[in-house]
Amino acid sequence: MIDLPGGTFRMGSTAFYADEGPVHARTIASFALDEHPVTNREFAEFVEATGYVTVAEEPLDAAVFPTLSDEERAPGAMVFTPTRGPVDLHDWRQWWAWVPGARWNEPFGPGSRIDDRLEHPVVQVAFRDASAFATWAGKRLPTEAEWEYAARGGIDGAAFAWGDDPDSADDLRANHWQGRFPFLNTGAAGWVGTSPVGTFPPNAFGLFDMTGNVWEWTSDLYTSRHQPADAQPPERGLRPDLALPVAEEEPRRVLKGGSHLCSPEYCLRYRPAARSPQSDDTSMTHIGFRCAR
Repeated sequence: MIDLPGGTFRMGSTAFYADEGPVHARTIASFALDEHPVTNREFAEFVEATGYVTVAEEPLDAAVFPTLSDEERAPGAMVFTPTRGPVDLHDWRQWWAWVPGARWNEPFGPGSRIDDRLEHPVVQVAFRDASAFATWAGKRLPTEAEWEYAARGGIDGAAFAWGDDPDSADDLRANHWQGRFPFLNTGAAGWVGTSPVGTFPPNAFGLFDMTGNVWEWTSDLYTSRHQPADAQPPERGLRPDLALPVAEEEPRRVLKGGSHLCSPEYCLRYRPAARSPQSDDTSMTHIGFRCAR
């Protein structure tokens, strides 16, 4: 873990997406953060030690989803699949599919493996899974404010973790989509999909993959705009517009950092201020986490 000093920084942005505002001062106490996202190797050690079963490995609760068939309630997760060519970028269902049997150690469905991806970030982990790992490790998930403070690396108010200028193919600073989304990805430093942690340069705090590679869970509930630091948490019951069923009382958490699927022409979110809502019970091939203490 990297020990980070406390401080006050400008959180948020008004230059990109509406939910990143307003820009406001936020003070953070000193804390420690994992140097990189939790890897497949580390998560496998957790499962081996505890026998933990992830959300994606459990069928949906018949009491919560009584109208679904047993087949529709089968364990599974969301998997990204490139399209054959250009598509309407407003319809994400064209490149995301619910895959029965997809889980953390078979992230793309039955038969897929992580044997050669042990140093990649673990994916297909829901909020409960990330929280359980953190508790086992004697840690916790970071708050959104802590995460953004850490991602900025002391470069206050910059658009990216490394400054205001975008990176380039000749000087990639993060693992994000290269080419035409969602059908042509030439790879970031040779990697299509996730990359081993530490492949790309760290930020000024020495933290790797704070933007790009995988989105990361935080402990905060999502609101459509930043709330004052002393505001009450939002009510439960927000429902994301997902193709898979979501329980009425399922909240959404803030994801931070963007992922290997972020493309400037579609999702310019490999930035410290960027944020995204995610249902607590949903696992996907581009979401991981890291821990704080």
